[in-house]
Amino acid sequence: MPRVTRGFKARRRRNRVLKLAKGYRGGRSRLYRTATEAVDRALCYAYRDRRTKKRDFRRLWITRINAGTRLNDMSYSAFMGGLKKAGVDLDRKVLANLAILDADAFSKVVQVAKEANA
Repeated sequence: MPRVTRGFKARRRRNRVLKLAKGYRGGRSRLYRTATEAVDRALCYAYRDRRTKKRDFRRLWITRINAGTRLNDMSYSAFMGGLKKAGVDLDRKVLANLAILDADAFSKVVQVAKEANA
């Protein structure tokens, strides 16, 4: 009597995992058992790192803004406090892009923050 291979549903489940494992090295992309382990781990990392990415970008933006404010003789915290007092609603992403791409515009924003602090 031939062995039972479980049919359509099981094949669809296995193919779904193998499709997710496409591009992995060696047996991780071809063997169901190792592919399952690799895909489970990869999905855990993806879930975790979607949250970590937000933190990393915020840190990067703050670093860039800080560098720009230091060039204009001001600290980051004083700059952000001044913007809040002046009622300027620019987020850190926009401020970081200004600091890198348009230094003149950024120095004008720094002047606004300085005036609000004075």
